[in-house]
Amino acid sequence: MKLSSFRYLVGQGFDNVWKNRVMAFASFCVLLVSLLLVGISVLFYININAVIGGIEDKNEVIIYLLDNTSDARIAEIGETLSKMENVSAVTLYSREEAFADLKESMDDYSQVFESLGDDNPLPDAYRIRINDISMMDETVAAAASLKDVEYVSAPDSFVELLTELRSVVAVIAIAIIGALLIVSMVIISNTTRASVFARRREISIMQSVGATKTFIRFPFFVEGMINGFMAGAVATLLTWFTYDSLVEMLGKFDMLSTIGLGSIIPYETIAIPVTLAYILFGSLIGAMGSVFSTRAHLKHKAVNM
Repeated sequence: MKLSSFRYLVGQGFDNVWKNRVMAFASFCVLLVSLLLVGISVLFYININAVIGGIEDKNEVIIYLLDNTSDARIAEIGETLSKMENVSAVTLYSREEAFADLKESMDDYSQVFESLGDDNPLPDAYRIRINDISMMDETVAAAASLKDVEYVSAPDSFVELLTELRSVVAVIAIAIIGALLIVSMVIISNTTRASVFARRREISIMQSVGATKTFIRFPFFVEGMINGFMAGAVATLLTWFTYDSLVEMLGKFDMLSTIGLGSIIPYETIAIPVTLAYILFGSLIGAMGSVFSTRAHLKHKAVNM
């Protein structure tokens, strides 16, 4: 294709957006709604996963050591724990710290603690955080098998609940996003087909004068890409405004911080991939939808003009 022809066809695509602005606006609205539905669903799923991950980070396994374990052995156990694959953090919780915390939390029983004198009945312990809670049982078993470990305390029921919750959320999210994608594609296809059908006479005339299929399709390709690009740009702005407003509103409730609100992803960190996804998918779907919809009018040369 010559450069002059390419410029002409691109220009025709831009002109068609204005000449057929009613149908172009309809296609734009359908693309915009479809992109928003799918995009917001994906963002919701990503953030639910992030919140669950934030709750997971608060899981803590406590490893209690036997009495009279030497300092050297305690240090050795800590080094062994830190080398475990599924352990992200290891903190020594000495018996002195534990006893001080216990006294502080039970201030009303100060006389009882005074009667103990220098006797400290609490053991040394390690607090560890788990990377993957689905492997909690294996990690707990490995820690419990270490020499000089008395027993291990782990939130088994809570971990099981989180694991099931993650699975349920994943299944529901995939089903919803899949359904929205199918519905969006059907609606976009029908809307684009209606837009092309409204200009079937124009297509027939171009066929009659010997225009090639590529020559006929290209302006529709450009027109669809423009509609998709604009839909993607507007979807980006609407998503950004809605996302930030929602996060700001939720941030006013202090209780949400206890369930991992801090794990919600700031929009600024995902703005670039979200923008690119909206614009690229919008442009691609708009362009390809227009091209595919011209096929029915290019198979046979129209008889009635």
